[in-house]
Amino acid sequence: MAYHRRGGNKKKKSRQVQGDEVIRVPLPKEGQVFGIIEQALGSGWMDVRCSDGKIRRCRIPGKLKRRMWMRVGDVVIVQPWEVQSDERGDIVYRYTRTQVDWLLRRGKISQDFISGGELLF
Repeated sequence: MAYHRRGGNKKKKSRQVQGDEVIRVPLPKEGQVFGIIEQALGSGWMDVRCSDGKIRRCRIPGKLKRRMWMRVGDVVIVQPWEVQSDERGDIVYRYTRTQVDWLLRRGKISQDFISGGELLF
């Protein structure tokens, strides 16, 4: 008995075309900050150095955990928790290398922030 497959491309469709076309890169919304993953702790938890100068212990929600790998050095968007906003947060999005290059060219993040020197601005 043959089973029919439903659906199509499961990957999130986004336009990242070089040249004169638009590149859609999500930016942090109000209350969210840029971050760099410093250490993987296991069980979906990471230590993330955020652009506001704090190191937060962030969790990866199951939606992202099943979809993509997070590694040390990745640039992410962090949503701080309402209760322990200085200590904890959620990782909302992980940038690809191409998107990080775009953020650097546009001045959204600095090379010092990525290398661990200074903060965002």
